[in-house]
Amino acid sequence: MKNSLNLYLILTLFLTFFTTACSQRSNQLIGNGSWYGEKYHGRQTASGEQYNMYAYTAAHKTLAFGTVVKVTNLKNNRSVIVRINDRGPFVRGRIIDLSYMAAKELDYINDGVTKLKLEIQ
Repeated sequence: MKNSLNLYLILTLFLTFFTTACSQRSNQLIGNGSWYGEKYHGRQTASGEQYNMYAYTAAHKTLAFGTVVKVTNLKNNRSVIVRINDRGPFVRGRIIDLSYMAAKELDYINDGVTKLKLEIQ
């Protein structure tokens, strides 16, 4: 009984933390996104591809490689379609790392991080 209560408390705390970092509906996720560029250009991604900062790609912690995602900048309502080919971001509270080109299209290069909506296609 005590172990069940402890497990319940741990799960409740985890879910509370997760929902404060991002909100999620079936195929939709909202949270902070960042971008990565020149420093990683040409390096190997987690999928084995070479990172191209001018391609419309992204890093996500759990989505399968090849997953296509529509990403919308909630500040200006601009959208772009990206393909997941890397893992990350590894910063607490962020849900996606976009390539330089995708972030440029969404107009948040200067901000570095912005609130994004992800829709799995």
